[in-house]
Amino acid sequence: MNTERWDVKNHGGNPTTNESKKYAIFIGRYQPYHQGHISLIMQKINNGIPALIMVRDIAPDAKNPFTTEQTVDMIKKYHAAHNHDVEVIIIPDMESVNFGRGVGYEINEFSPPENIGWISATKIRDSIKEGNNDWRKLVDESIQEDVEKYLSETNINI
Repeated sequence: MNTERWDVKNHGGNPTTNESKKYAIFIGRYQPYHQGHISLIMQKINNGIPALIMVRDIAPDAKNPFTTEQTVDMIKKYHAAHNHDVEVIIIPDMESVNFGRGVGYEINEFSPPENIGWISATKIRDSIKEGNNDWRKLVDESIQEDVEKYLSETNINI
């Protein structure tokens, strides 16, 4: 897994020492959970900040072949295998993320390093559909079997 630091742009709130162990929030679809997602979340975990991963509750379709529950299971399995301080919850699908001034917490935009910025769930799904195993280097070994199993169980044409 890539542990290289991502570029960070803070859009509001002062950086904290997080002595009270507040959570860093990450929102996404994670279709499937891959090394890019992991590298992003590790930016906080590696600094001793626990992560709250919020999985959007969406109906499976060609772009989102995994059910929300399957996605949550894969994320929990990965982080449990590595003993990370992570909570995973399901949230309703969303229209936007909004904040006001002086919110009392950091609002950060992370940009990936070039060597992992190209990773995408679409490319992973396309690789699986094409029958090649290139996707395996992009998905942690601990959940590769689940990715294949869940995709074989779905009636959605990836």
